[in-house]
Amino acid sequence: MTASPAPAPLNEDTPAGFAYGVSAYMLWGFLPIYMKWLSHVPPLEVVAHRVLWSLPVALIVVFASGRTADLRAALRTPSMLRMAVVTAGLVSLNWGVYVWAIVTDRALDAALGYYINPLFSIFLGAVLLKERLAPRQWAAIALAALAVAILTAETGRLPVAALALMLTWGFYAFFRKTLPIGPNQGFALEVMLLTPPALAVMAWYVSTGTAHFAATAADTWLLIGTGAVTAIPLIVYGNAAKRLRLTTIGILQYIAPTLIFLVAVLVFGEEMGRGRMIAFPLIWAALILYTSEVLRARRARAR
Repeated sequence: MTASPAPAPLNEDTPAGFAYGVSAYMLWGFLPIYMKWLSHVPPLEVVAHRVLWSLPVALIVVFASGRTADLRAALRTPSMLRMAVVTAGLVSLNWGVYVWAIVTDRALDAALGYYINPLFSIFLGAVLLKERLAPRQWAAIALAALAVAILTAETGRLPVAALALMLTWGFYAFFRKTLPIGPNQGFALEVMLLTPPALAVMAWYVSTGTAHFAATAADTWLLIGTGAVTAIPLIVYGNAAKRLRLTTIGILQYIAPTLIFLVAVLVFGEEMGRGRMIAFPLIWAALILYTSEVLRARRARAR
């Protein structure tokens, strides 16, 4: 494998970065189709395989990029290990909820959760970091909250999958910022920490005779493939983040939930329902407000 090109200067968009970013979000957008093929496998078993088969991919990338020293240093640093345990736990919960949402015909809830996520992130910034929000940002958060309230009123329950995905990924991104290690090395560290519990889960399925791995050739290859479909988008995204402005990444991130939304409706045939027909336009309006404020702030900084 050839060495990656040198990262572009900070705060600069590049064609390579744009290509990496679009590719990562498109891979995430079509991931529900792959996970649907595994709908007969319990989500916990799928997550265990996502961890186990991601590990060799992540380690190969770290070795190929010459970043093994960073990984060894992280393993010797207790404070970094503690934070990595937190981020690993959050990302594994996110994976579990995501798989469960897809296999139980709640892909629209998954799309909703990832649409709301950037709005939740700016809310976290306001609450935990005391960041000042513009009026349009507060309006966007209010519209998202109204959308959730409408869905709750229609069904009589909270959209659990959407909120769980929003919370786990939002806090994962928040804590991941405090982990002083590159994206590829950080991902490798997280899956290394998750490997022992993943092996324990697999041992339990094997001992009870309910493991799907090696049951059929199709199941075996699909479960092995979860490593690639998990690790590759994250690694591609990590390279995009080095070559794009943060505001550009913020806009590109809508690609994934939009594709998940289209797959849910057009491929899986999930029903929109009256509540969703109201809630999703509210979310889209909120995202327009959020994006317009991001672009306004970017133009102001440029001036």
